[in-house]
Amino acid sequence: MGSVIDIAFHQGDLIVLLRLLIAALTGAVIGWNRFRAGKPAGVGTHALVALGSALFVLIAIQMSPGHSNDAFTRVVQGIATGVGFLGAGEIFRDAGTSNRVHGLTSAAALWVTAALGIVAGCGSGVLIASATALVLLVIVLSPRLERRFPSKAREER
Repeated sequence: MGSVIDIAFHQGDLIVLLRLLIAALTGAVIGWNRFRAGKPAGVGTHALVALGSALFVLIAIQMSPGHSNDAFTRVVQGIATGVGFLGAGEIFRDAGTSNRVHGLTSAAALWVTAALGIVAGCGSGVLIASATALVLLVIVLSPRLERRFPSKAREER
């Protein structure tokens, strides 16, 4: 007797699950760095952004007839735009005497985390591993470089 809902996993389902897991873990790794830096968007936010991006991509891949590039392109554009709005919530201007802008790196981290989720959804292991390593390299090393070699604008403050 067949059930109403087929809960058996097929090989394709396991691949999808693995892609989602990789997306969430990749986002969590980036989010851990932001959390350790004391930023508002941490592990959960970055993991969800990557996971959501992977989900949207997987929906486009699975539901578009013949895997249309047009549907995939629209999904990627929608993710980039939507995460841009989310990133805007990370950016604020200090209205004090310094008039500095804060949160640009965190906003960029959210944006690139969405891209990592897209890559995970597409299933490119080499690309996601190398891109994640590069993102971590940039967000770990850039503050150190900026402290060591301050800009003229920072020296004047």
